[in-house]
Amino acid sequence: MDWFARTLLEWFESFGRKDLPWQLNINPYRVWVSEIMLQQTQVTTVIPYFERFMERFPTVDTLANADLDDVLHLWTGLGYYARGRNLHRAASMIVDEHDSHLPNDQAALEALPGIGRSTAAAIRAIAYQEQAAILDGNVKRVLARFHAVDGYPGATAVTRQLWELAERHTPEDLPNHYTQAIMDLGATVCTRSRPACGSCPLAGQCEAFQTGATHRYPVPRPKKDKPIRQARFFVTSLANGATLLEKNPPIGVWGGLWGPPQRAHTTSVDEFVNEIGGDPAKLVRQHVAPSFRHTFTHFHLDIEPVYLHLEAAPAALNDGDSFRWVFPDMENQAMGLSKPAVTLLESLKAPFTE
Repeated sequence: MDWFARTLLEWFESFGRKDLPWQLNINPYRVWVSEIMLQQTQVTTVIPYFERFMERFPTVDTLANADLDDVLHLWTGLGYYARGRNLHRAASMIVDEHDSHLPNDQAALEALPGIGRSTAAAIRAIAYQEQAAILDGNVKRVLARFHAVDGYPGATAVTRQLWELAERHTPEDLPNHYTQAIMDLGATVCTRSRPACGSCPLAGQCEAFQTGATHRYPVPRPKKDKPIRQARFFVTSLANGATLLEKNPPIGVWGGLWGPPQRAHTTSVDEFVNEIGGDPAKLVRQHVAPSFRHTFTHFHLDIEPVYLHLEAAPAALNDGDSFRWVFPDMENQAMGLSKPAVTLLESLKAPFTE
């Protein structure tokens, strides 16, 4: 075991977090769910989602047998919804192809939807105590600073170099503790901004710290302007307060989620009302609210809410697979919602004003 791994393990024994929900009652299923939730999401955000998810789906069989709407409902607000869809798909594969047991083979794990090289290795190391190197965002940052690795970590050559370093340092003994230790150090000490180098056990041999260049590593992603897209969300309600939601196609950033019908920003009120089988002449009122921006990884979406109040529900829009009438409080509604959908439904709880 090299100095790097030994020092991290000693630090983790004294200072590492050991009471996070997924660190208790460890089993492969709990490790897998937590690793998926923690992708690009902070621990404090994940904790309540993980606890609710485990209460509702305590085993891979319960998850596989669940309706996707139930799964996405518990994912609402966590973001990156493809993770929830992939988790549901993978659960069915684990039940059908692996007799309800999460495999410990790297290739078999990577064959499951949503599991890449690092996540598969984390499952093997933490759940099965196998020597397997991980490379999530926290680990990239620790290694990039410790070894003063130049270049953006997302670049192919730099990623390859970081993987080599990750494999070099991962010990054969206690790989489960080491894996949690290096992730924990990155999350709590070697943070993105204002790292606590004075409290870091690796500082004595950290090249970035020793040269006063911690702020230079890891090299940030090259700046690139995000394109801006526009859309209209038609928030359509009835006199009893029921509001129309439409299910998004199964693919895309909001795949499988429900929300107010989204249309091109050039779509007029009359065009939309005609589309859903209504009569524009029987609109009780309409109101176009100021646009707000929702930002994705690769683009901005400027959303213009259009509030419509119909006299009656169009006969063609009975509840079904594509459209549903719901009440804004969403009580007892097992549906996955996009963040803008949550915001717009919340706005309906206040009195309508012109």
